Amino acid sequence: MDDTSDAQHHPALQKNDDELLNEIQAILAARAVGDPYSDDGSFAATLESLPSGLGAMAATHWLDISLTLDSITWHICNFGEPHLVAQTEAGLFELGLNDLAVCFRQAKELMLPILAERTEADGDPDELLERKGLSALADELNRRSWDMDNLGPGKSLIYDAWIRYARQNPQEVLGG
Repeated sequence: MDDTSDAQHHPALQKNDDELLNEIQAILAARAVGDPYSDDGSFAATLESLPSGLGAMAATHWLDISLTLDSITWHICNFGEPHLVAQTEAGLFELGLNDLAVCFRQAKELMLPILAERTEADGDPDELLERKGLSALADELNRRSWDMDNLGPGKSLIYDAWIRYARQNPQEVLGG
């Protein structure tokens, strides 16, 4: 009897990395529906219904975009609903991005208390960080996360992890 599992023969695993990433993104577009900016936890609830790998990918997608366009601390400002933040952190660990997960945890521990006490009069979070003397810490966390993601043009630490994870655990991402 052959010890090779059916999962190792999943048709998607015959695709190149770009094709596999496109398939994952199409699955996420169909299944990870909702507003990731919402404060009501509904997007996080949707992600909980997904297989663990797919949920990890859905939770980390927006972080990938934030690392490209903004920073890890601004990501918490934009996507700071506590359940989604927790899922993003857990997703990073699930995908094997442990160093980025630790950096994300530190950004979360810095930013969530600031956001919880922030009022409209406080201005943007950067101004509040400055007034509290925490800008240097935020800058260090941002620099560390950007350094981890600096893989060259068109490359992404998070999306590369998606590909690796999908190839190792296709059932948790691509289904049967």
